[in-house]
Parts: sequence; structure tokens; C-alpha cells
Amino acid sequence: MSEMQDYKSRVSDPASRKFETFSYLPEMTTEQIRTQIAYIVKKGWNPALEHTEPEHLMDNYWYMWKLPMFGETDVDVVMKEAEACRKANPNNHIRLLAYDNYKQSQGTNMVIFRGKTV
Repeated sequence: MSEMQDYKSRVSDPASRKFETFSYLPEMTTEQIRTQIAYIVKKGWNPALEHTEPEHLMDNYWYMWKLPMFGETDVDVVMKEAEACRKANPNNHIRLLAYDNYKQSQGTNMVIFRGKTV
């Protein structure tokens, strides 16, 4: 059996906190984000954006950026909204969500921009 790596993520150290699967990987490039958005719209899911301050990362409440983009199929429109959210909240974590109409749940969510940690 191989050696398991311990990620030293601690509540007391905001810079160390891991918040979802992709946070263990390097930050996504613009093209990788576009690929995720393309997958979301291909599935027919409704994209949405949320943001929060890094110190509130582990709280249950994130601020919604506008309303979900119901029926949006243009990757560029979603990407522009993500960039607008980032510009308006440069120090916040920003996550992309996708709502599945049929299952009445989230199809996916991931942090696409990481804010500055304290």
C-alpha cells in the first residue's frame, strides 16, 4: 500500500484550508474554467456564481452573484459574469455552481477563483 499524504488543512490557518476536490490541484486556467462551463451547459444545467470572503470559507452561507443563469448556453456569457464577479470582489473566493432542473439539486460546484488568504 502506498503512503498517504496528509494535507495540513486547519481551521486556525485560512491559507491552509481545503474546500473541495479541485482545491488540492493548482488553480484552474481560464481555458480549464471554460471547459467546465462548457460541460455544464452541455448537460443542460443552469450555471450560477457565488462568492465569499476567505475567512468565511467554511461557513454555510455564500453570497449569490446575481440570479442563476437559467437556460444560458453561451460559455462566453458565463465566463464574462465570472470575471465581473471577480472584478467586483477581488479578494473573495468565487465558485461556479450548476443546478440540475430534473434532479432538483446541484449538478456540480467548484471554486474557480481563489481570494487572497489572510
